[in-house]
Amino acid sequence: MKRPSGRAPDTLRDVILETGVSKYAEGSCLAKFGETHVLCTASIEDRVPPFLRNSGKGWVTAEYGMLPRSTETRIDRRRAAESGRTQEIQRLIGRSLRAVTRLDGFGERQIRVDCDVLQADGGTRTAGITGGYVALYQAFQHMQSVDAIAEIPMSDSVAAISCGLWEGAAVLDLDYAEDSTAQADANFVFTGSGGIVEVQGTAEGDPFSQDEFLALMALARKGIEELGVLQKAALAP
Repeated sequence: MKRPSGRAPDTLRDVILETGVSKYAEGSCLAKFGETHVLCTASIEDRVPPFLRNSGKGWVTAEYGMLPRSTETRIDRRRAAESGRTQEIQRLIGRSLRAVTRLDGFGERQIRVDCDVLQADGGTRTAGITGGYVALYQAFQHMQSVDAIAEIPMSDSVAAISCGLWEGAAVLDLDYAEDSTAQADANFVFTGSGGIVEVQGTAEGDPFSQDEFLALMALARKGIEELGVLQKAALAP
């Protein structure tokens, strides 16, 4: 079994987490997973949703979008923004980031993490979560630098990766060539300490077994550990 990219089954694509790429956003990260490029920016707003007013708590939310020519053929901007897929992905990113954020640790403020897909080659949602964490952490670092908060209100890191069954083998970090022909694919969201935030798995043909699922999860753990190292390096002073 030879992967289209030539990678070993347990090898990530070349991953780059470049910080400070936006002049105006309080936090920013350009997450590159091979040919998938997602720009993640974190913006601080001095307000919260109505259900959190006078609670003393803040909120973290996310928006996700694909630029019209992020794919081989042009996507209609309005239709993409209104699609169920877009809504599902941005909710996943928001849930994942809130899972490691202490909402009572930064006052009644909202941080909005925007994940804009510049180029798509599989794994855009997992790149959004991984880069979104870096952007969010940077936003908290900004708040700390201006004495708005005393400490970073995050309990752990969070990252995500895809795995799948391709030509009968478990493989890590699917690109589009694999994702579009996989027998099964799954997205895993784990914290830095190994906690499970969310797992999304689908058989594209015949059902897959528990043993096959556990093989995918083992690959995901390996990949997310490696991503955690890259996140730390990106956030190092």
